[in-house]
Amino acid sequence: MKIYWRLMGYAKPIARYAVPYAICTLLHSLFYVINFMLIAPILNFLFNTEEASEPVTQMPVLEGFDIMQYFKQMLNYKMYEMYGDNVNVLHALMLLSIVLIVASLLSNFFRYMSSRIIENMKIQTLMRLRNDVYDKVMDLNVGYFNNSRKGDIMAKITSDVQVVQFCITNTLQVVFRDPFMILFMLGSMVLISWKMTVFSALFLPVVALVIGSIVKKLRHKAAAGQQTYAEMVSTLDESLGGIKIIKAYNAIDWIKDKFFGINRKYSKIQRSMAKRQQLAGPTSEFLGITAMCVLLLMGGKLTIEGSMDPGEFIAYLGIFSQITRPLRSFVDAFSTINQGIAAGERVLGLLDTRSTVLDKPDAKVLEKFNDDIEFRNVRFSYDTREVICGIDMTVKKGQTVALVGPSGGGKSTISDLIPRFHDVTAGEIIVDGHDIKDYTQESLRANIGVVSQDTILFNDTIENNLRMGKRNATMEEIIAAAKVANAHDFIIATDNGYQTNIGDRGMKLSGGQRQRLSIARAVLKNPDILILDEATSALDTESEKLVQDALDSLLRGRTSIVIAHRLSTIYNADVIYVIDEGHIVEQGTHEELTKKKGLYSKLVEMQHMA
Repeated sequence: MKIYWRLMGYAKPIARYAVPYAICTLLHSLFYVINFMLIAPILNFLFNTEEASEPVTQMPVLEGFDIMQYFKQMLNYKMYEMYGDNVNVLHALMLLSIVLIVASLLSNFFRYMSSRIIENMKIQTLMRLRNDVYDKVMDLNVGYFNNSRKGDIMAKITSDVQVVQFCITNTLQVVFRDPFMILFMLGSMVLISWKMTVFSALFLPVVALVIGSIVKKLRHKAAAGQQTYAEMVSTLDESLGGIKIIKAYNAIDWIKDKFFGINRKYSKIQRSMAKRQQLAGPTSEFLGITAMCVLLLMGGKLTIEGSMDPGEFIAYLGIFSQITRPLRSFVDAFSTINQGIAAGERVLGLLDTRSTVLDKPDAKVLEKFNDDIEFRNVRFSYDTREVICGIDMTVKKGQTVALVGPSGGGKSTISDLIPRFHDVTAGEIIVDGHDIKDYTQESLRANIGVVSQDTILFNDTIENNLRMGKRNATMEEIIAAAKVANAHDFIIATDNGYQTNIGDRGMKLSGGQRQRLSIARAVLKNPDILILDEATSALDTESEKLVQDALDSLLRGRTSIVIAHRLSTIYNADVIYVIDEGHIVEQGTHEELTKKKGLYSKLVEMQHMA
């Protein structure tokens, strides 16, 4: 129930929807039942029964609880008022038909209004829930995404949230619409024949119990279905993102088999759920017809005995034939609520995830980087595996500091700690005399620019990709940044210049072009601190020359941390730190480290040999 009430919180203010919905469903149910109640007098007048044709010349009086008799007398009295002694069957049918049309019009009008209210509630709730989930995901630290499948997160934001809305919107149906309809129908059945209604009242709970037993296991299967759907989305995302590698390794059959297997599992769960859901309808219909046959015998006996007139008998059967519909809808609503709760558990699990990188309540703003970045005995672990083991180093303002060493040594992790993509496990990183945890993440990152090996671009225009560096930049500033990054010439050569769409992840561009756009984005941001993570390692010689020239322009006068495998790009660095297995094993300038004949010297020799 705790999950249910949390989900219902997204429909607040609930009274804004519940009150008008209750009024509309109440009126819809009332006029809907009146339609059936009019069947009896219509048939009685049509077949000219003695009671129907007998004029009532005085306002009838309700005696006891015989409301049905009062209703018939009131109709006859109104007939007499309108037509006097000249009333005939045609007149009666005309009046009753007009009343029936008006009642039907009002019933469907209020049904439409209630549907609009519930739809508005659904749309508003879905928007609010999706916004909250997306907001939460964007605020989580980078480390969370290293341990989570992107497809699973996508499924929670899209599919799971869509299912959760059934839990919320069906609540009003369970509380108002179906109960009102059932109560009005039962009330009208009691007015027509309480004897037959006693049987009906005993039968209806049986239908509810039977249908309830059919659908009660849906929540568990719904949870399994949502999890499997998330696996399918993850596989789809991975296969589309890695299509080149899949084809290069002739792994198409392998990835197909993987997707088909998950899809088969998902289909099996859906089939099992559908089997239970679809069994409820035929079962309730069979039970309803069985009960109808019993009522046919009971009603026929009462009609023959004169305890019930034919019109009332047919009206009663008509109402009873309809009462199983709201009853079945009532039970089905509970099953969809259970599915919504199952999906809600996954969505709320994501919403309850706490970022491990948080701002302090009294965190201050880093207006401008002025002095230095200092690592003091910094340690960092992924789960239980320590990858940074007591690093001490200093990056002074205006310096270019290079991090080199074998792959997996921890260089990229060190660079990720500066903008607080992760928080250190132990030790401190000091910026301008204060621990970086004392600054807000936003202000810290506002002073940092990142150019990585894996260039991240978006399916948008070149201009909008560059504007990520500075949202309010003028077109002149964007062009100037592109020129610094040696990107302007190839941009204006594209079909639409700066308005050219570069495709998913920039796939319409070459690797060198994508990297130069990434550099232009950093130039436009104009950060005090620049982090370059192997920005040229994946490029061909010509592209590397263009990108390196752009980097040289970008580095000029900035504080830079450069991670490089190609050591030729960092010969002029002020300080080079050699990182191996999470430790600094050497430090100095290129000339100093070459003379030491240590690990750095070996790396240089290996690259020269290559």
